[in-house]
Amino acid sequence: MSSNRKKIQLSFNSPVILGFTIVCFIVLILDKVTGSASTNALFSVYRSSLLSPLTYLRFFGHVLGHAGWDHFFGNIMMLLVVGPLLEEKYGSSNILFVILATALVTGIINFIFFPHVQLLGASGVVFSFILLSSLTSIKEGKIPLTFILVTVIYIGQQVYDGIFIRDNVSNLTHILGGMVGSGLGYVMNKNKMNRY
Repeated sequence: MSSNRKKIQLSFNSPVILGFTIVCFIVLILDKVTGSASTNALFSVYRSSLLSPLTYLRFFGHVLGHAGWDHFFGNIMMLLVVGPLLEEKYGSSNILFVILATALVTGIINFIFFPHVQLLGASGVVFSFILLSSLTSIKEGKIPLTFILVTVIYIGQQVYDGIFIRDNVSNLTHILGGMVGSGLGYVMNKNKMNRY
């Protein structure tokens, strides 16, 4: 007697997002094991010598580091909700490019303008994805109302928080991430980037 039941298998459906999540988790474990030495050396941006190769590595690596479990879970949960849908629409290579571009832009800006602030975490990437997701239905000559609303609400909140609320959140990183996501979303939707 043969069975027609299909076996349920796990699918590595979003290699860039899942890979990013796994690496962030490993980096946080490494942070705990080394007493933050690994995060300070590789996974956060701050003013350091331009002669050090680690300075350039940190421009990208800071999005992998997190200050603790709450910081990690807050960012990763949002990435896991939004990221796979974006990776399916735009392709893995484009999503990896969005992550790297967001990391580089936010890292360099923090390095130049905030020399005494240590920046780490994937929140810039999260905001990039949020704005990018609101552009998924863009059509020639039309701007989605959802994009306008998301931009006003998310970016407006970051501007307000940056002016009136003093905390350890880098509001500028969120705004820059949103700008990178918006810009690249526009380019990708105009079919100027290949989907792989």
